[in-house]
Amino acid sequence: MQDKKELLDTLSQLIERFEYELVEFKEANNNYDKNKIGQYFSAISNEANLKEQQYGWLVFGVNNKGRKIVGSNYRDASGLDRLKHEISIGTTGNISFIEIYEVYPEVDGETRRVIMFQIPAAIAAVPTGWNNHFYAREGESLVSMSIEKIERIRSQHLKDWSKQLIEKGRIEHLDTDALALARKKYKEKLNQPHISEEVDRMTDEEFLTKLRLMENGMLTHAAMVLLGNPDYCHMIERPPTVMWRLYSGSGEDLDYKIFEIPFITVGDRVLQNIRNLTYRYMPDQTTLFPMETKQYDHELFYELLNNCIAHQEYAMGARIYVNEFEDRIKFTNPGTFTPGDIRTVLDPSYSPPFYHNQLLAETMAKLFMIDTASMGIRKVFNILRKKYFPMPDYTMKNGQVNVTVYGKIIDINYSRSLFANPDFDLNTVFLIDQVQKGEKISGEESRRLRRMKLIEGKTPNFYISSIVASMLDEQDQYIKNKAFDDQYYKDLIVSYLKEFGKAQKKDIVKLLVPKLSDVLDSKQKEYKIQNLLKALKRDEIITVDSENKRASSWVLIDRH
Repeated sequence: MQDKKELLDTLSQLIERFEYELVEFKEANNNYDKNKIGQYFSAISNEANLKEQQYGWLVFGVNNKGRKIVGSNYRDASGLDRLKHEISIGTTGNISFIEIYEVYPEVDGETRRVIMFQIPAAIAAVPTGWNNHFYAREGESLVSMSIEKIERIRSQHLKDWSKQLIEKGRIEHLDTDALALARKKYKEKLNQPHISEEVDRMTDEEFLTKLRLMENGMLTHAAMVLLGNPDYCHMIERPPTVMWRLYSGSGEDLDYKIFEIPFITVGDRVLQNIRNLTYRYMPDQTTLFPMETKQYDHELFYELLNNCIAHQEYAMGARIYVNEFEDRIKFTNPGTFTPGDIRTVLDPSYSPPFYHNQLLAETMAKLFMIDTASMGIRKVFNILRKKYFPMPDYTMKNGQVNVTVYGKIIDINYSRSLFANPDFDLNTVFLIDQVQKGEKISGEESRRLRRMKLIEGKTPNFYISSIVASMLDEQDQYIKNKAFDDQYYKDLIVSYLKEFGKAQKKDIVKLLVPKLSDVLDSKQKEYKIQNLLKALKRDEIITVDSENKRASSWVLIDRH
């Protein structure tokens, strides 16, 4: 739902066809209890499941009784992004909003802000809880979920698309080379001579039945996705594809290719098109010899692409995209991100509540394609950490999961911090990475990094501390970031006035702006200069020569 008109139409429909159990309106003008939001999340998610709907809505800025649009000032855009993570911490399986939309309908000639929280239905067999308590709706009321409703959800069975049989799917519809490769990889994975001998004695039908890819002579969707002959891809209702696209530095399309099944080999086929250059950099300040590495590790590439294959929601009929830019690769996968937030996965104790395609994921693990022990994403982070490269970016929007991996250094001080501190946990690495990318971190997180002497600057313009900058003659940039104390700038103003007698504010701005810290934005620099002038005036060092603010100039106070 990216289109503004569609969102406004949806809002109108929610107001006109009000369904108590699936929609809740709140004025929430300036603030609203986060715990209440979590309770409504649980209730609407559970009711959507029971009514066989994909999602429900919590809407701020609409009066609940009269359903009149009144507008809401609840949080700004960055605050709403933080709310996604805050809610995921307390929900079952760490799920969060599908999306949070800000829409601006016109009411009586006035534009008003409405916030629409799109809440996913509870997954099959797993009621959605908030802080270990389950909620539901009775009409307009928010109530504790009854045992009857809990059991109705728990008695459901997860529908594994990949396990479903293709009625006319037979072994002759598979690719023989892909099937031979599957046998080889399976033996390598188990790495036991007696099992290898057993597999060699099996017919293809027996081998596929052992892997549960075939049942009663019929193929599963998983079998066709991994091993299917592309000539028979139409046997899958919405045949899956992977599309590689190459872009220039200016964003111009340069080339593309579309790859069909069998997906057991699609990683090799796509990777052949990637421009994987040798990259040289110096994360170690004590040596004159640069490190050399390929921009993209093969293991990392396979892990990310194969995860897209394992977790795609195939019923949506969309394709996987591998978009290659000059300095990064972006993987785009249709569906939802099961953990809800990437920070959740970085916790070593995390385990996912379910897989979208359980049989497919299990088979890919048996064939050395992915790791189903919840280690895949952490493996990617660790590969990049050992290279001192930026961490991947995970974004979840509009029914898609996007993962971006970088093929070069963004901030050399980030790389040097990782080199100097090899024992950093992934959460710390993630936070430093957020700083180098200019992303916001919480006050608690910034205080933690500051205590570790990893960052400097003021909220929100933090930057990564330089490590022994003098060793590589980087003092200039470090000092420019760190800037000088206030007395330095005051002395500059006084020296200027001694030289030229007077100065308007624009002259002072022209004098000081190039010397102020690079981490300050233009507004912060303006405030800084105002405060310096006020301080000098308060100390009776300078004054203005006229009460007319536009025409006045700053001058030194005559002490004689």
